[in-house]
Amino acid sequence: MADRMAADGFKDAGYEYVSIDDCWFASERDSNGRLQPDSTRFPSGMKALGDYIHKLGLKFGIYEDIGTKTCAGYPGSYNHIELDAQTFADWGVDMLKLDGCYANASYYAYGYPAMAKALNKTGRPIMYSCSWPAYISNPPYDVIAEHCNIWRNYGDIQDNWDSVSSIINHYGDNADKFAEVAAPGQFNDPDELIIGDFGLTYDQWRAQMALWAIFAAPLIMSVDLRNMDSEATKILLNKNVIAVNQDPLGKQGVRIYKDTSIQTFRRELKDGNMAVAILRTSKGPTPARLDRSLKDLGLSAAVSYDCYETFQGKFIGSLSPDDEVTVWLNPAGGTYLMTCHPNPKPNARTNV
Repeated sequence: MADRMAADGFKDAGYEYVSIDDCWFASERDSNGRLQPDSTRFPSGMKALGDYIHKLGLKFGIYEDIGTKTCAGYPGSYNHIELDAQTFADWGVDMLKLDGCYANASYYAYGYPAMAKALNKTGRPIMYSCSWPAYISNPPYDVIAEHCNIWRNYGDIQDNWDSVSSIINHYGDNADKFAEVAAPGQFNDPDELIIGDFGLTYDQWRAQMALWAIFAAPLIMSVDLRNMDSEATKILLNKNVIAVNQDPLGKQGVRIYKDTSIQTFRRELKDGNMAVAILRTSKGPTPARLDRSLKDLGLSAAVSYDCYETFQGKFIGSLSPDDEVTVWLNPAGGTYLMTCHPNPKPNARTNV
C-alpha cells in the first residue's frame, strides 16, 4: 500500500500516513515487557517497516488500545503506557491510534491524557488519535481536545450507505456540540473513507468525500489501492475537494437545513470563503431538481459571491445572496458541493 500511495499520486495529493490496524501484535509481550509484532506477518519487525515507509516519503501509523487488551484480544497498553510510548518512538512511529476496548469508562480520563504525556516525553512528534469519546456518554470535548489531535466519536464505519448516512446524521445533529471544538491540530474523526470498496454507489462515494471535506475530517482511506476503480481514485485525488478539507481555518462545517429528503451543510473557510454541500437522502426513483438561493444556503454576508462546483471546478457564476442555484440530485446520496468566494462588487453575471 505504501508503494501504491507513493507511485499513484496519493502522497503528492497530501495523503501522508500508512497505518497498521489491530492484529499486528504477537500474542504476548517479550521478556522485557515490550510489545512485539507477529513474527510471521512482520518478520523484519516494525522498525524496518517504518524505515521502509519513511524512505517513500510517507509516515508510519500504528494501533494500540488503552485497555488490558485490544479489541481483537492482543496486549493492550494498560499498565504499560510509558514503555509502549517509548517503543513506538523507537520504531519511528508517526501516528498512534489508541482504541478503548477492555477498559473501564472511568479510566479513560486518566489513561488517554497519560498516553499523550508519555508520547510527548519521547521527544518524537506523534499524531495522537483517541477513541475516548466513542466509548462514553457526554464526552468532555474541551478536555479531549487538550490531549488528542483527532478523536473518534461514533461507531465503526461499515461498507454500506446506512452506516455512512448514520454518521452524517450524527455529525449533522451535533448533539454534544463537538463541531465547535474542531480547530487546527484538534479534529473530530467520523472514521475512514470507504470510497472504492464494494458497498456504495458512485454517488455515495462522492457524498462521503464531500461531507468529510465539510466536516474537516481526517482523510484516511480504507481500500485496496492495488485494485481500485479508476473513478474512486479520481474522487480521492480531487484537489478541489481536498483543498476544502484541508482549509487552514480548521473550522468544522455544520448542517443548516434538514427535511425528509434534503440536508444542507455549510463550512466557513479562510478569507470569508464558504463551502456548501447539498445531500439528497431520499430514495426516490429519479433525479430531483432543487432550487436554492445563496441566502437559503447561508451565504448572505457579501454583496456577491463567485461560486464554483467543487468537484469539476466549473464556474457557476457571480451570484448575489438572492440569486438561485439549480441542482439535480440523484436518489440516496446524490450530492452537490459548491465553493464560493466573497466579492465586494455587485454580481457581474449569473450562470446557473
